[in-house]
Amino acid sequence: MSSPDAKQHWEERYSERNRIWSGRANVRLVEVGSDLEPGVALDLGSGEGGDAMWLAEKGWRVVAVDIAETALRRAATDAVTRGVGDRIDFQQHDLSHSFPEGEFDLVNAQFLHSTFPLDRTAIFRAAAQAVRPGGLLLIVDHGTPPPWLSELHDHHHTFTPPEEVVAALNLPDSEWEPAQISTPMREVTTPDGEPALWSDNVIVLRRR
Repeated sequence: MSSPDAKQHWEERYSERNRIWSGRANVRLVEVGSDLEPGVALDLGSGEGGDAMWLAEKGWRVVAVDIAETALRRAATDAVTRGVGDRIDFQQHDLSHSFPEGEFDLVNAQFLHSTFPLDRTAIFRAAAQAVRPGGLLLIVDHGTPPPWLSELHDHHHTFTPPEEVVAALNLPDSEWEPAQISTPMREVTTPDGEPALWSDNVIVLRRR
């Protein structure tokens, strides 16, 4: 089951151009994942598959999930081109209504923002339950609006501090330990081609 409005929105968004995203892995995943022993990963909101393909190229087996079938088809084609099509299972889910089965060594949730109602806390709790002992839950959010927009701009997102995101999950300390909770800056390029800095909220939780 999917929310027709959300699914239609993302289908239309991906249909606007042949490519929406860069195809590269998100920098925070690269930072966290480069030294991890490959296992089985779950990529939530996988889009055109940049993170999933990077993980697969590092030796991971990946379940890549998105609401938009157009994005999943595009990612699956690119995965074959990059030689990792057999390492990624692309699945269509509206995470408000369904969640992939299985246990994972890494659950990756990058910028899971939405202009439609989305119970992120419930999704992140389900994501935590999918992490096997010794595995990691990686959540990355935007810390602020884009630097080329006023913070008063109607950006439709709530920029919740990472400590509040973790507190809302209410995960027992006996089962979980924080590996990283931070708000680092990264270099970006504005639509006008100017350099700028943008903050990320980075949460890395390890299941004991």
